[in-house]
Amino acid sequence: MPLTRLFSDFDGRIGLRAFWLGSLTVALTLFAIQRVAPLLADHDDARVIVAFANAFALFPWAALAAKRATDRGSTPLFGILLICAIVLPEQLRPFLSIGWRPSLEAISTMAWVVAFVDLGLLPSAAERDGVATTPAGAKAAE
Repeated sequence: MPLTRLFSDFDGRIGLRAFWLGSLTVALTLFAIQRVAPLLADHDDARVIVAFANAFALFPWAALAAKRATDRGSTPLFGILLICAIVLPEQLRPFLSIGWRPSLEAISTMAWVVAFVDLGLLPSAAERDGVATTPAGAKAAE
């Protein structure tokens, strides 16, 4: 699968290896931007660059999660919602009172655990595309 399709397309399936390599690529790119931006721009501009990079990283991570969720036998929406549940509570933190912060952290943590186990550890679903396969030794239809 080409890299552009891996990070930008929500259709298809990917295995564990492609999911982890893609996630690692996005994470390392974000880490590099977070470290390089303060060196290239002043404090306020660097914060804007990092915020934009964090927001932009949602798309490739959601694409990876959608494809992996499909591979696991779920809908792509499940993967997208998991990524949103991981990332968005942190973005809502400044807008809510301090009483909500533990709840937001709990939501994000639970989503991390579910995503790690379901998308990152469990094997692919045995059934592919809902198409029945011919058992070994069966005669072909004429």
